[in-house]
Amino acid sequence: MALAMDKEALQAFLATEFPQVADIFRIEELGEGTVRVRLLVTEQHLRPGGTVSGPTMFSLADVGVYLAVLAMIGPKALAVTTNCSIDFMRKPVAGADLIGHTTLLKLGRALAVGDCLIYSEGGDKPVARATLTYSIPPER
Repeated sequence: MALAMDKEALQAFLATEFPQVADIFRIEELGEGTVRVRLLVTEQHLRPGGTVSGPTMFSLADVGVYLAVLAMIGPKALAVTTNCSIDFMRKPVAGADLIGHTTLLKLGRALAVGDCLIYSEGGDKPVARATLTYSIPPER
């Protein structure tokens, strides 16, 4: 199955549909069923102690799977998360951006399932792992 959206189209979609967060996510690589997304970590993403917050890591996983799904099915803003399981495995590197490596495991007509491994920039071990399920809106 060929890509329905390229990097530029996905980044433009984020800017149009989700301008409140589009400036913190950068799509670095895109392939069939895979995407690598950078979250530009700023002070707003930190919790006490200077580490990146759990909700910030969740948002990277969520956006990563969302973009991987849209890359395959096209610009469907109403695709929504229906389930998420996330494991926080180690403390992210202070001040480093986060990189999400997402792989779609299943892409059906109604549901998509994807995994996202999250790394601190320059780190070789994941700081978190998430599995998300997305509901895909029906064709009209």
